[in-house]
Amino acid sequence: MVQIPESHIDLLTRPVVVTLVTVMPDGQPQATPIWADYHDGVIRVNTEGGRQKYRNLHERPMATVLAIDPENPYRWMEVRGKVVYESEGDERSLIEKLSHDYVGTAYQSHSDADRRVTFHIQPERIVTAG
Repeated sequence: MVQIPESHIDLLTRPVVVTLVTVMPDGQPQATPIWADYHDGVIRVNTEGGRQKYRNLHERPMATVLAIDPENPYRWMEVRGKVVYESEGDERSLIEKLSHDYVGTAYQSHSDADRRVTFHIQPERIVTAG
């Protein structure tokens, strides 16, 4: 199993907005700025079911996460991986945690109709700089 290096793990354990890159049906990459965290060896991202990144990860379970240090853009980490677990149901606990981590408050964009999904991305290749 590939491990996130200690030198760059803070890019996933502190509130750094990362870029999630998924694969569209036609093979084109699709990039989205997103909140993420690192837990038990996987990167976790949470989204609303039905969004493009949800469809891409559900249908083609691979992703790249690019984390750039906001204090030094020459220090970054690219993590390529595969989705090893997709949890559905009431996945509001992770979005609430991320909201508190990133903005210090409860998640403000809830709708009772939302279906939240968490994807667990297992790192397979890591490239770092800085």
